[in-house]
Amino acid sequence: MKRTLLAIGITASVWGAAPLQAQDGEALFNSKPCVACHQIDTKMVGPALKEVAAKYAGEDGAVEMLATSIKNGSSGKWGQGVMPPNPVTEEEARTLAEWVLSLK
Repeated sequence: MKRTLLAIGITASVWGAAPLQAQDGEALFNSKPCVACHQIDTKMVGPALKEVAAKYAGEDGAVEMLATSIKNGSSGKWGQGVMPPNPVTEEEARTLAEWVLSLK
């Protein structure tokens, strides 16, 4: 019994200590305010993420540009709407950008 509890405790502490950036892009997306304005397939306040992926597909520097927009906010790229800055790290913004651009 003690070994089982110890194993559970160690596993929980390792998972709890894992940085959020290590999560896959979709899990990270779902943990951030992004979901208030975006969905994967459907336009809401902001464009559908698949629309974003299609717009920037194959574009040089797309990951960096999108990561910057995610972190710092942007305006004028999708009409008059404004995307506010998001509470993400540089690494999280890059993970999100790479994930968005991978959507088909």
